[in-house]
Amino acid sequence: MAKEAHILYIEDERATFDLVNQALKPLGYRVVRANSGQQGLTMMKKQKPDLLLLDLMMPDVNGWDVYRAVKTDETLVDIPVVVITARLSDYDRTVIADLPQADRYIVKPFDVEQIVQIVQNFV
Repeated sequence: MAKEAHILYIEDERATFDLVNQALKPLGYRVVRANSGQQGLTMMKKQKPDLLLLDLMMPDVNGWDVYRAVKTDETLVDIPVVVITARLSDYDRTVIADLPQADRYIVKPFDVEQIVQIVQNFV
């Protein structure tokens, strides 16, 4: 890792964010949390992250809407996206059938080491 990688994790559950942050921070990653989809979109426009970790089930703008916004915005489209969700059904995959596939999918509950390995592959 040449520089401190900036990772945005859009996650409404603080405990889940804390778990991931505690695993990545000692490795030199800077993990920032947005607790809603709208907040995450605003943050990305101000500072483009090197990687987006994205929860799907959000209270305002859901994860698929955030994903669609990222993949249709020419300034954000190249951000790798790792979808982290409690469920991933065939229906979910059809919601974004017209968009590029997410770079990775992780289903909760997850092993923190799995997140670490995936992050290291992208940044």
